[in-house]
Amino acid sequence: MVVADNRFDVENDKSSAVSRPQSAHEIGVDHWFQAAFVLTTGVNSVFVLGYSGTVMVPLGWVGGVVGLVLAAIASLYANMLVAKLHNFRGERCIRYRDLAGEIYGKKAYVITWILQYVNLFMINIGFLIMGGASLKACYVLFTDDHTMKLPYFTGIAGFACILFAILTPNLSSLRAWLGCSTFLSLIYIIVASVLAARDGMKLPPRDYSQHGTTSSKIFEIIGASSSLLFAFNTGMVPEIQATLREPCVENMLKALYFQFTVGSVPIFTITFIGYWAYGSSAPAYLLSSVSGPVWLKAFANISAFLQSVISLHIFASPAYEYMDTKFGVNGGIFEIRSLFFRIAARGGYLAISSLVAALLPFLGDFQSLTGALSTFPLTFILANHMYIVAKKDSLSSLQQVWHKLNVVFFSLMSLAATVAAVRLIMVDSNKFSVFADL
Repeated sequence: MVVADNRFDVENDKSSAVSRPQSAHEIGVDHWFQAAFVLTTGVNSVFVLGYSGTVMVPLGWVGGVVGLVLAAIASLYANMLVAKLHNFRGERCIRYRDLAGEIYGKKAYVITWILQYVNLFMINIGFLIMGGASLKACYVLFTDDHTMKLPYFTGIAGFACILFAILTPNLSSLRAWLGCSTFLSLIYIIVASVLAARDGMKLPPRDYSQHGTTSSKIFEIIGASSSLLFAFNTGMVPEIQATLREPCVENMLKALYFQFTVGSVPIFTITFIGYWAYGSSAPAYLLSSVSGPVWLKAFANISAFLQSVISLHIFASPAYEYMDTKFGVNGGIFEIRSLFFRIAARGGYLAISSLVAALLPFLGDFQSLTGALSTFPLTFILANHMYIVAKKDSLSSLQQVWHKLNVVFFSLMSLAATVAAVRLIMVDSNKFSVFADL
């Protein structure tokens, strides 16, 4: 099934029409269980190895536990709103920008497109940095010469991602790779959790208090709260939902329920165990602090690297879909024209991403800013406001007030997170150096 070209008038901008082209990728063919594993792969990516340090340390036990639970609930609710709008006006909106354009008009279509692609581009760079860091962590287990620097490993990670992108045409073709990704995730999550728990039983009582000045604590709490919401969201629910067979709304809701129940157990487990074991000294990459057999830690780091390659493909798939659709490329893995196009287009995209990742390995500060400016609007503000506009005739006054309050609350959160991210960039600016070996 493909989505046919469609021109339509928009209620708020009748002079503007938005064209929704056919997709070169498979649409409406996957079981809900596959989408569930796509979502779960994103949630339990290599980033989970850092939440003990980046989320729990600034928030503490009460703030961290309550925050994670509330972030999961808020994220599930917002994603459900978007999923329920997929068949808006009887047409499948297979891209986030298509849905925004259908509801608001052409300007919203363009703005949503820009926000989403900037957000996904920064996430992809994050996967490249984390993939490179995993390889470097494995390297330093066996040598002390430090000849190989982080930028070199980032380049290796980028090359691996290029090969995977060339041989995996679209999101639906991941299939067996999703099982592999789940297995890899369980390896580094279980290894890190067990080794951290073993350390925790041997270490003296830990310090779980938050350190720093009052102002620094406030900004760190705001930043950690942003990370909480980032942890559970892909920012591409319509694109994942587009791969599902009918009834696509019911199937996507099943996938989301799986993600936020069974699929969230590993992220909660490793986050809490890591913080319990090391307290306020919990690192930004858990495998760098655990003690245990070298071969086991190397195995976990390699698993983290390989899983980051698969996860990146998920978040890069909207860019791949755009390029393939734009140039009419929809052949199989080894169809000559399609193969050479993927080598050129995806290879170029990932080469640029790898260069940026190697050039700016401290990009986490800028990712925080990008998340504040794009993740909040896309996932929470836009989801609630679109639902108000799309369902205004069927919503009670109380329901409309509820969604409007969500819009206001997450707008304030976005503003606060932006200020916190700008401050973090200013504080860390004296540490920045290109091609740094962090």
